[in-house]
Amino acid sequence: MGSREKAATIVGCGQSEFTRWGGIMDRSQFQITAQAISAALNDAGLTAQDVDGFASFSNDANEGPLMQVALGVPEMRWSSMVWGGGGGGSIAALSQACAAVESGQAQVVVVYRGLCQGQSRRFGRFGQGRTHGNFVHPFGLFAPPQMLAMVVRRFMHLYPITEDHLAEIALNARTNANRNSNAVMHGRTMTKEDYLASRWIAEPLRLFDCCLETDGACAVIVTTRERARDLPSKPVNVVAVAHGSGPGWGSGPLGSNNMPDEDYASTNNRRIAKTLFAKSGLKPSDIDVAQIYDHFSGMVLMALEDYGFCGPGESGAFVAEGHIRPDGILPLNTSGGQLSEAYVHGMNLLIEGVRQVRGESTTQIDDAELCLVTGGLGVSPTSGVILGRN
Repeated sequence: MGSREKAATIVGCGQSEFTRWGGIMDRSQFQITAQAISAALNDAGLTAQDVDGFASFSNDANEGPLMQVALGVPEMRWSSMVWGGGGGGSIAALSQACAAVESGQAQVVVVYRGLCQGQSRRFGRFGQGRTHGNFVHPFGLFAPPQMLAMVVRRFMHLYPITEDHLAEIALNARTNANRNSNAVMHGRTMTKEDYLASRWIAEPLRLFDCCLETDGACAVIVTTRERARDLPSKPVNVVAVAHGSGPGWGSGPLGSNNMPDEDYASTNNRRIAKTLFAKSGLKPSDIDVAQIYDHFSGMVLMALEDYGFCGPGESGAFVAEGHIRPDGILPLNTSGGQLSEAYVHGMNLLIEGVRQVRGESTTQIDDAELCLVTGGLGVSPTSGVILGRN
């Protein structure tokens, strides 16, 4: 079988409902994750009998061996989890699933994430840090908004980035979410005045610069192009995928805040961007639509620069000119993203990427053939993928 036939493809995606944190109490976190996986298998035209691998990230509590038993998977040949990095591991887990099927170690791998923060813990609250948190907590950096605010502030100091540019990221996400009935913020419009009136969380980040805290689960199914030909679903090719970290990042702003100065005001994605475009033979202008991890609005602006969609310091003008709107040159976070759809550590962005390439989005971009999806920004490891039409 040729290498093209062995190449990884996504053949199914599924999700639970999305609610505000604490909104799902009638089922366990494990149950809604299993339901999302079942929905993804149904979308792919597969059953649990076909699955032989699981991949997740960031200390996911929904353990693969237990999921195997719950779903009735006969044999598990692959089980992996990406270390640390929060949502930076979302696309990294996809990368591991692709490695499994392309190497022949598994045939059908589920990539998943499930959160019920009212039942377990809120990821944005102080107290769940790792050991490196001991280096930042004494200085008042208790939670991710405070930790990442320092990086955004440096970025705004170096370049002509203003609160108006941060607002563009938040407003675009909310407008797109208003078209998406699955979005937590579907029925809640937002104006520029609403944005500016929202309270400070950690300057320069206001309430609407920070991602939602939600309950929900997402899953995608990965197999080879050869296997995908026999399935009824619309396959989406993994054109290029990568994960990793630049030198000296350690746990980045979530722990040490000791990144190299030349990389400090960045997403830690510059090298990954070069890898993706080199692997794919593409350039930034070839990308039709993007789902960029929007845990904080300012990090999205940095990512636009790190991925080469505009030059250093030009992201503010790029968004102010409307380029990220649905009729722009790079429509962004078309489901509402994590600022307004849901925060499932990036897995909902991956599902939206699949839907865009399939032509099934609630904010569908005409002739969208190539979609960039990134994992968490400003963390280590981080990750990214280019999805393409089959």
